[in-house]
Amino acid sequence: MPESQAPQLAFENVSFAFDETPVLRHISFELHSGETLIVLGAAGSGKTVLLKTALGLLRPSEGRVVLFGADVTADSEKQWFDVRSRIGVLFQEGGLFDSLDVAENVAYPLRNQSARQCPEAEILPKVEQSLQFVDLGQTLDRYPSELSGGMRRRVGIARAIVTQPDLLLYDSPTAGLDPITANLIVALITKGRDVRRATTVMVTHRFQDGEILAGFRYDPSAGGLCLARERGSDARTRFLVLREGEMVFLGTQDELEASPDPYVAKFIPHP
Repeated sequence: MPESQAPQLAFENVSFAFDETPVLRHISFELHSGETLIVLGAAGSGKTVLLKTALGLLRPSEGRVVLFGADVTADSEKQWFDVRSRIGVLFQEGGLFDSLDVAENVAYPLRNQSARQCPEAEILPKVEQSLQFVDLGQTLDRYPSELSGGMRRRVGIARAIVTQPDLLLYDSPTAGLDPITANLIVALITKGRDVRRATTVMVTHRFQDGEILAGFRYDPSAGGLCLARERGSDARTRFLVLREGEMVFLGTQDELEASPDPYVAKFIPHP
């Protein structure tokens, strides 16, 4: 199958265990170019482990992981270096290096991903462009300790997108933020997805985060988000719900809100 038609990311009956303790149990899904997956679940349900497995930081106990049309389950760490160069990641709390200033943090993937081989003369312009994308062009020489929590997350997004990756992974990007800042972060994630048609996976505890990604699109002519044509029913944005490592739901927002499962219903705000 040509890579353009193959899944950008697929889990095929993936399980993972720490020692003898199961953490993921028989997870299966596919994501194609430009699609979005919102992963919901209680603390300890396996959400972050799912992302680490997608990144090759953890190896499945069973099943296969497919990235960009290739089975990477048994790849060596050296092979994973090249695969990861096509993935942008926002870690929990932003994951910035305290000893590096903002420009150095954002430049880190450009300088340290051998598959990219970005010429030194091109690094600063790419960093500036990425920071402008998240409205932080004035922070180049500041350090993470000088930034608010929301600004650190925005720098993290700038670092995730600076290599223009095919796949973007976000681990709890709004955790600990006030609602206004959280919505700004998700709006930037939506913008990053739509400008480059990037395949996106977001782990979150907030249904509202997924609701924005499912219900809005970035409109470059307006310079902001606009409502999607068919709210909730868009099959290009799906929700996956984990319970103790098991996938108990996979579907659209409309299907999520209609689910009779009492555990799934806990993630839906009710008036």
